[in-house]
Amino acid sequence: MNFSVLPLAATVVPLAATVVPLAATVVPLVATVVPLVAAVVALAWVVVGGARGRSRLPVLAGAAAGLSLAVTLWYMISGPRRGEDLMGLAESLTLAALVGLIARWSPVRQAVPSGVVTGLAASVWLLRYLVPASPLEALGMCAFWGLGVCGVAGVGGYLRSLDTRRVRAVEDERARQRLRLARDLHDFVAHDVSEMVAQAQAGQVVGVAEPAQALAALQRVEQAGLRAMETLDRTVLELHDSPRLDGLAELAARFTAAGSARVELAVEEVEAPEEVAGLGYRVVVEALTNVRRHAQEATRVDVAVRAEGGTLVVTVTNDGVGGGEREGRGGGVDGGVGGGERGSRRGGFGLSGLAEQVEAMGGTLRAAAVPGGWSLVARLPLAR
Repeated sequence: MNFSVLPLAATVVPLAATVVPLAATVVPLVATVVPLVAAVVALAWVVVGGARGRSRLPVLAGAAAGLSLAVTLWYMISGPRRGEDLMGLAESLTLAALVGLIARWSPVRQAVPSGVVTGLAASVWLLRYLVPASPLEALGMCAFWGLGVCGVAGVGGYLRSLDTRRVRAVEDERARQRLRLARDLHDFVAHDVSEMVAQAQAGQVVGVAEPAQALAALQRVEQAGLRAMETLDRTVLELHDSPRLDGLAELAARFTAAGSARVELAVEEVEAPEEVAGLGYRVVVEALTNVRRHAQEATRVDVAVRAEGGTLVVTVTNDGVGGGEREGRGGGVDGGVGGGERGSRRGGFGLSGLAEQVEAMGGTLRAAAVPGGWSLVARLPLAR
């Protein structure tokens, strides 16, 4: 029996003598390659996977960092190895890139633990191949390499802040658009609504003595209401295509046909930017609305539009009864133009809101009493 075992032992012992040194070489190499492959796979998954890959970034980076720390600890226990430091460097750089991506895209609650673990793994890789003389030297080595990791994290955080600012800028612009929409609705719709109020007031005055006149006033109220609905629809379209100065003729004709004061136009051909022309149109709309609301005794309104020294000058003058001067730059203009106490209720935006838009464009808006009436003058720069 013993003689039969001897040939087997003679075969196994040389084989073991060959396998053990080979395993001693292969196992450390595999241990070095595995975390490198894990880190590269995690980075590729995030880059190629888009939003889905970003959602799993903290988990993938944490798993790769865990493998890296385990291999580093094993090397520290079993003894450092030389000749494989290039793979360790590649692994550290890949982990540092993951830290930057975590700082940019991952939620804060997940980014903090995952980023710390991944950054630690990327900083201590030198301990696999170098034996520091003291713990202080080991700390200095890792801290020096960790500065680069912190720099990458800082770049990721800066890009994250840019994304946050962009999102906030979009939200602020949407809020400004909503406010602009409210102002436009006031400027255009209030013009017809104020006519309805004026016709209803006229019907109340003559209703008892002249029922036929009251009936005609009610018919005009109905027509004005229909126009208000049309204006509301048109306003939505005009928000996409701003009104131009060539639309003042139609506006003046509608104002005159409504039984209000007669509008006399003097409009020069001016090449004005779209936003300047649109704001000039709104100035005339607001002025006519205020004439109807605050100067119902007016019989004539003069509207003049001209270019003067690089400035678009819009002047609206009525012959209604005037009051004290109200002048504004910014929000300092009151909401009514014209005299009399009747109908002194101010609009939600009115001239004060219009003056803010004019000032934002670098212009001025002035409402003042003139002999026998009121005048509204807007100056808008043609070149911003």
